[in-house]
Amino acid sequence: MMATMTELSPTAGKTKYSQDTRVDESLVPKKVLSFRSTRYGIAFIAHFCNFILTAQYAAINISMVAMVNGTSHQSQFNGSTESLPLDALGGSNDAPNSLPAEGSIFGGQHALWERWGPPCERSRLCTLALSGMMLGTFTIILLGGIISQTLGWPFVFYIFGGIGFVYCLLWFVLLYDDPVSHPWISVTEREYIVSSLAQQVSPHKQPLPFKAMLRSLPLYAICLCSFSHQWLITILIVYMPTYISSVFNINIRDNGFLSAFPFIISWVTGILGGQLADFLLTKNFRLVTVRKIATFLGNFPSSVLLVALSYLTPDYVTTMTLLVVSCGLTPFCQSGIYINALDIAPRHSSFLMGASREFGYTAAILAPTISGFLLSQGPEFGWRNVFLLLFAINLSGLIFYLLFGDAVVQDWAKDRKLTRL
Repeated sequence: MMATMTELSPTAGKTKYSQDTRVDESLVPKKVLSFRSTRYGIAFIAHFCNFILTAQYAAINISMVAMVNGTSHQSQFNGSTESLPLDALGGSNDAPNSLPAEGSIFGGQHALWERWGPPCERSRLCTLALSGMMLGTFTIILLGGIISQTLGWPFVFYIFGGIGFVYCLLWFVLLYDDPVSHPWISVTEREYIVSSLAQQVSPHKQPLPFKAMLRSLPLYAICLCSFSHQWLITILIVYMPTYISSVFNINIRDNGFLSAFPFIISWVTGILGGQLADFLLTKNFRLVTVRKIATFLGNFPSSVLLVALSYLTPDYVTTMTLLVVSCGLTPFCQSGIYINALDIAPRHSSFLMGASREFGYTAAILAPTISGFLLSQGPEFGWRNVFLLLFAINLSGLIFYLLFGDAVVQDWAKDRKLTRL
């Protein structure tokens, strides 16, 4: 990538790509390490953070049924897994998923990329970090039931909690606020990152322009599309085990494997999506175009496939194929709406990312409640209504983002000597 960028002529430096990312390419060194670099090491650390974070939250859904149905830790699970309710793997129809508390954590992670992520590499760095969520979901769905059955439900928390404790120690030791303060980063990489962000990182802290934010259509587009996409994610995580069991009537152990498999595909596509986004940028695609393409791929095909699923005659191969493809495409949004705040307001991206995530995660509260009500009206049309509602919400948020989404630094996010709210 760097070779492509440094070969651009002075005229090429005025392309739409360079205008969108606001990078003075004359300041970028000609050769910088990639996957062996410190910034990619930080991305892998954040990847593991999201892995353990998602696994810990999902562990509540895995273990909740065992908690309330028995006082003994192991007696509930020493028998056959056939007796476990379907919701032991995917959450209950009327219990919201526990993901909303993650918004502040993602905002904190994006504060790193304000000072560590060169604009031409933000897609791959952020998606590498965020894809840990999918790996965590895959792991806990696959192993949570097995651990509960063999050791008892408390060990789900002991194991993943212990891993999280060890990880926190690594986070405190290995992570630094910016490249300048990092003791082990190479001089070449430090100069590369600092020069790439010279026009985006403010030397002094600025107050948040709340009034301007409330009038910003690109910001509303991010929030609304995050809400609609989170509705899709919640349905897939919470209701995929229930749907598979209702269609094929299989035991809970096989259900766990089938429900987990699509998320390992999501993990792969999430990482590849960031590579694809940055590749398109090197081909002089406008940054806003790349963000909208990624958001479209992560929303529209997935919701369409779920609607189509409700109209098809249940077939094992067809059903699992559509579920795998639908779930596998959703991480493309990691290269779209979920890092768009870094484009429109790099100085305030940590706050905006946390706020937009929290707004989006309200879908994790509403989706199980409303979907559970629809399913209670009757199994014949229940799933069809759930998927049709999902499609309507997803399409609405996507259209709003395609119309009003942007990737240019907003006027209210630029450096000012005097900030008036």
